[in-house]
Amino acid sequence: MAKSEQNSPSSFLRGLSEALVGLVERVRPSVVSLHLLRPSHRGDDEAIVGAGSGVVLSPDGLLLTNAHVAQSAQAFQALFTDGRNLPAEVVGIDPHTDVAVLRVPAHDLQHARLGDSASLRVGEVVLAFGNPLGLQATVTMGVVSAVGRSLRSLTGRLIENIIQTDAPLNPGSSGGALVNTQGEVVGITTAIVAGAQGICFAIPINTAKWVAGELIREGRVRRAWLGIAVQTVALAPEVIARWGIPERTAVRIVQVVPDGPAYRAGLEPGDVIVGMGDAPIASVDAVHRLLTRDAIGKRLPMAILREGELFRVVVVPTDAPVE
Repeated sequence: MAKSEQNSPSSFLRGLSEALVGLVERVRPSVVSLHLLRPSHRGDDEAIVGAGSGVVLSPDGLLLTNAHVAQSAQAFQALFTDGRNLPAEVVGIDPHTDVAVLRVPAHDLQHARLGDSASLRVGEVVLAFGNPLGLQATVTMGVVSAVGRSLRSLTGRLIENIIQTDAPLNPGSSGGALVNTQGEVVGITTAIVAGAQGICFAIPINTAKWVAGELIREGRVRRAWLGIAVQTVALAPEVIARWGIPERTAVRIVQVVPDGPAYRAGLEPGDVIVGMGDAPIASVDAVHRLLTRDAIGKRLPMAILREGELFRVVVVPTDAPVE
């Protein structure tokens, strides 16, 4: 081939196309189609009530998917690109991060290579693998539109460091793989914005890996628990000035669980939390960020406003009860 032909646009596109085809062929066997099943009205068989996607985490049958997919059915069938159709069971579900782990009876699966979502850059090319609208083994391409987004889970807790992409997704893509040009999974696709064009989201793989490890070891993700229901409220300017509070908002307790950690510390409905540990508290999300596994059983100082007066209490969070 002449040098001019090697440098021609058609030659570049041919090379790019071949590289993408090779990447797809490597990755696609590690992405499965999930049929969501429930007993039919006749009771003697199961009906397909939905579809989702999953990513093979290990050769011995572990799959990553979304919590909202795993919670949507009573049984699952995993369809692989080699034609196998295997029953799947739930290992663990974490609705707070929209991550779940399933298991199928197999020991020879081609598993995905997991990358580092922290290294993603805006503008980076990514491919989305999934089964939109039940169409198995579909691939779309786009770019990383943004990183560090926040997305509200079905439980109301904020999922942080979400990846935004314009790689097209549709219902059924949930739980699929967002893959970089090295063939590494950098995200688990999770949501689309209804009515918007090209605004799609993925759980960062670094989050999914950590959650999956917890689910495999313990069947759930352990988090600290205070035994309160709270809401974000605005603070009066004179209260901010009097007590030198660094934020304009705080968190009001609206419910205290009897005999929970907050109850035992003397907290009451109507108390306003303005600080926890060394951190100011301006929102419900700020409370959630501090209630990690590391806080279980540890003394947690809290700054509380009650009837305009500021005082301090110490609460010892416990392990959150299983929901």
